[in-house]
Amino acid sequence: MRLRKATTNDILSIVEMIADDPLGSKRENFTIPLPKTYYDAFERIDADQNQELIVVENETGRLIAVFQLTFIPYLTYQGGIRAQIEGVRVHKDHRGLGIGKTIFHWAIQKAKKRNAHVLQLTTDKKRPNAISFYESLGFKATHEGMKMHFKIE
Repeated sequence: MRLRKATTNDILSIVEMIADDPLGSKRENFTIPLPKTYYDAFERIDADQNQELIVVENETGRLIAVFQLTFIPYLTYQGGIRAQIEGVRVHKDHRGLGIGKTIFHWAIQKAKKRNAHVLQLTTDKKRPNAISFYESLGFKATHEGMKMHFKIE
């Protein structure tokens, strides 16, 4: 298993993974060819030094997982850095094999290396298995998250 920075060639596999779950299937547009919006988003992420879109390959080079790690500089904590992990997806054929733990151990070490004082995540309350997994890794529900979605026209 190898973790590496995503490339443009990975976008199709990444979108397939994020669209392949009950929530993702409602908000993603996994069609071939992919809409240009995904490639535009990748370019913005790739150009931002505070973003790391990481893929996991198996021994044959197949993408089996993806996640995004964001470093947020801010003034609290005396100008601290907050790390946020989002978009964690493991291919359905590779779940239950410890890949998620590998991802989080890697992300924790990367956050510490960047001197982040916290690694945070959000997860939908409709994902009880994910919540249990994150708690097993040591994450605690210390804050109440809130979102406001906008209709994009």
